[in-house]
Parts: sequence; structure tokens; C-alpha cells
Amino acid sequence: MAQTTIADTRKRVASHLVGRERELELTLAAVAAGRDIVLEGPPGTSKTTMLKAITEEWGIPLLFVEGNADLTPAKLVGHHNPARVLKEDYSADNFVAGPLVEAMQKGGFLYIEEFNRAPEDTLNTLLTAMADRSIAVPRVGTIIAEPTFRVIASMNPYDNVGTTRLSTSVHDRLNRLSIGYQDAPSEEGIVRLRTHADGLLQERMVEDAVAVTRATREHPDIRQGSSVRGAIDCVLVAERLAELRDILNPEEPGYPELFYDAMIVSLSGRIHLDEAVESTPEYVLREIWEDHFILQPAIAEPG
Repeated sequence: MAQTTIADTRKRVASHLVGRERELELTLAAVAAGRDIVLEGPPGTSKTTMLKAITEEWGIPLLFVEGNADLTPAKLVGHHNPARVLKEDYSADNFVAGPLVEAMQKGGFLYIEEFNRAPEDTLNTLLTAMADRSIAVPRVGTIIAEPTFRVIASMNPYDNVGTTRLSTSVHDRLNRLSIGYQDAPSEEGIVRLRTHADGLLQERMVEDAVAVTRATREHPDIRQGSSVRGAIDCVLVAERLAELRDILNPEEPGYPELFYDAMIVSLSGRIHLDEAVESTPEYVLREIWEDHFILQPAIAEPG
């Protein structure tokens, strides 16, 4: 792949993202070099958006697989159609390709989310595909991957429940890029883009939503806070509540309580409290709300 083509791809893909210039450049360099990669970071950090943009630009498919205990090698590779096997016996014609074989045949990206939740024997199935760009399927033959085939994995470093430790063999075949949360201005840009925010009230909602969402990632009682998706939903819910309660201006007395209600709906299911904490998501969100809407404005007042 020519360097000018990579540069052109970066420019066009960047138009689909808010920020992420460095992460895009590094990911694009890895996949353009023919390498597989694991993107390690919390949910809602634009990993999927970036991969969709790259594969759309290259005109290849992006096949999603969720890593969990039910992801067996057969589900990943494929299986023979049982009904046709009874009539015709095993043959290549009645083989139903799984996402791995489909990605190899079509030259697409196999994107395995929550990679470290998949069983070890399933991950080992990927080793040959990643190392040799081919895989032997019984009663079908050897599947040779198209040149653009890649294995892309993602892992959440903050979630260790139900995960497995990846073997050295798996690590050795994957490049790695850590992707963290973006800064506040970038997240505000994402929320504006996704909510089509327009006007004084909506602009205040965007700022407040990003602020309280980012606060969930720093609260001592929260093991994992919300991604920017929580801020997006917070604005959308708050907009509808403002319509129901006839609130047109963020300076109206009912706005702060309206926003707390929007936080409960959009954020309470997205935060995960520390197991040792005897509290509730609602109580913790109330603390964050009070800090943002009562304590901080009081500190900022003159005198």
C-alpha cells in the first residue's frame, strides 16, 4: 500500500472522528503494514467508529464478534449444515462459514470485542490464522486469507470480572495500542455532533453532561465510570424533559433538578461501584450533581 494512499486514507477517515489523530495514525499504520492489533481501552472511546471508517474507506467488511464464554471454535470458524449433512454427507458445499473464515475469504477485519472474555481454545484457533494467514478446515480444505484480512481485538483494562489471562502466544502475535478517554473539549465536540445540539439550553446541557460524566470516572466509590455515550444520552433525555417541563433556559430554577433526573436515567446503569462500597448509583450521582451544580457555583461566586 503506497504511502500517499495511507496519507489520503488518514485524511478521509479523520473526517469521521472528533480528535483521535494519534490513535488513528498508529492504528492505520499497523493495519496498513499487514499487522493484527489489540485496542485496549474502556468502552466509548471511538474504537469501533475508527475501524468502521477505515474499512468503509478500503471497501472491505467489518465483522463483529463478541468475546464471551459461548464463543466456541466452531462458532468462530464455521460448521456444516446439519440438515444437508444428513442428506449429502459432509462436503465443502454445505459448510457455513463463521466470522473468521468469512473475514479471511472477503479480506475483511475480524473485530473481536472483549477479546479476553473468549475461551482459551477459541483464541488459540486464531493463532494459525494470524501467523500463517490461512486455516485448515476439516472436510473443506485450507482457507487462504485475502491480503486485507486483519484480526482486531479490543479489551477493557478496567474490567477483570469473567476475563481470562491471554497466553504469551496470543500476545506475541498482536500489536497493542492503549486508547484512553479524550479530553473534555473533544468529548463536548462528540456530544454536539451526536445530539445536534443548537441553542443556549442545548449548549449548556452538553457542557454539564460532559462534566458530570467525566466526574463518574474520578469518583472514589466508582470502579468504572461512564463513557461519552452516557453524556450523549444525558443530553437527549434532558432535552425531552425540558420540553415536558416547559423549561427554555438553563437559568430557570427547575433546570438543575431536571438535569439530575436525566443523569439518573442515562448514567445510573453505566457506572459500576466498587464492590466494597455500601451505596447506590443514585446516591453517588447525587453527590456528583451537588458538587457540579451547588458546590462549584458557590465557590465561583465573588466574595
